[in-house]
Amino acid sequence: MNAPDPVVASPMPHVMNTYGRLPVALSHGQGCWVWDTRGRRYLDGLAGIAVSTLGHNHPKLVPALQDQVSKIIHSSNYYEVPLQETLAARLCELSGLDSVFFCSTGLEANEAALKLARKFGHDRGIERPEVIVYERAFHGRSIATLSATGNPKVQAGFGPLVEGFVRVPMNDLAAIEAVAKSNPHVVAIFLETIQGEGGINPSRADYLQGLRAICDRQNWLLMLDEVQCGIGRTGKWFAHQWAGIRPDVMPLAKGLGSGVPIGAVVTGPRAARIFGPGNHGTTFGGNPLAMRAGVETLKIMVEDGLLENAAARGAQLRQAFETQFAGLAGVKEIRGAGLMIGIELDRPCGALLQRAADAGLMISVTADSVIRLLPPLILTAAEADEIVRILVPLVKAFLADPKA
Repeated sequence: MNAPDPVVASPMPHVMNTYGRLPVALSHGQGCWVWDTRGRRYLDGLAGIAVSTLGHNHPKLVPALQDQVSKIIHSSNYYEVPLQETLAARLCELSGLDSVFFCSTGLEANEAALKLARKFGHDRGIERPEVIVYERAFHGRSIATLSATGNPKVQAGFGPLVEGFVRVPMNDLAAIEAVAKSNPHVVAIFLETIQGEGGINPSRADYLQGLRAICDRQNWLLMLDEVQCGIGRTGKWFAHQWAGIRPDVMPLAKGLGSGVPIGAVVTGPRAARIFGPGNHGTTFGGNPLAMRAGVETLKIMVEDGLLENAAARGAQLRQAFETQFAGLAGVKEIRGAGLMIGIELDRPCGALLQRAADAGLMISVTADSVIRLLPPLILTAAEADEIVRILVPLVKAFLADPKA
């Protein structure tokens, strides 16, 4: 009889086992670099999954947050929070929209968007409103956002899912028109402007323009999830701005607070007055520390020219990868915008996470076979070259021998 496999103790035995972690614990960072507790240095090509907009230990952000901590960290939403109005006004100015609800995460922002859509439908007399969502979408892991997500793998084991969603493929206007003709219960279209977890899949500009026209004709809400692709990551404040349109509802989070938890739902005229007192709320959302982080992040992004830098460094990286991988069997496509880049391989490539970390680079692998790069927007040209120098040989070696 074979002996049972040995039980390997977790390095964090009291933390619920919900993440497939690498054996790396970070201790501190500076700019686009981080160090682990053993003193090893890594180039941060992930930014906490598009969170650390300003990198680490930014010389303007840190003193501002220290100042805010010394004043007040939390205030109940029973009372006015002046920094909420400051940040909301700035987000409305940048987006051309009208009002903002603040929360603490992207999941909460997407939940709020779905609630807005349902109440929008009920207010129009639609008893069972439905929302169009997408294949390969990812909107969160709560029951409602999981139901809107288009990934059976992450949905498995959590049924029954929430009803009220109609799923379609990305960049297919004919599919939307077919739903419009056959389903009178639809009240909104909900999509990521660029799918992140689904593999860095951009919506085409003409497709977004077509959705805007259909929503106007049908009196639907156009809800664009910019949790991962917003806040300057693509070289514009919001990814949909490349198409010259405005959504009715726009969830934000991740990079808005440069590491401080924050979420927001920005709404245009069609959705700005759907919620009233008692319809929605939050304990931590809109707290003064998070609001200060958002205000300072947007201010520093302008002062330091980070939108222009994201566009330039993104173009630099994509050109380098296209040159280095040209004609290489196994590399299917390089796609994305700005500093949101996906390199799709023809096979699962999760092994590259550890190999990249061993080489001093932090990356992500999403949708099983897509290398995802989301570095801080402060990335320099030299650091972009360093990403290419480290990653390209790793990919080539992996494609030559995945088990090596």
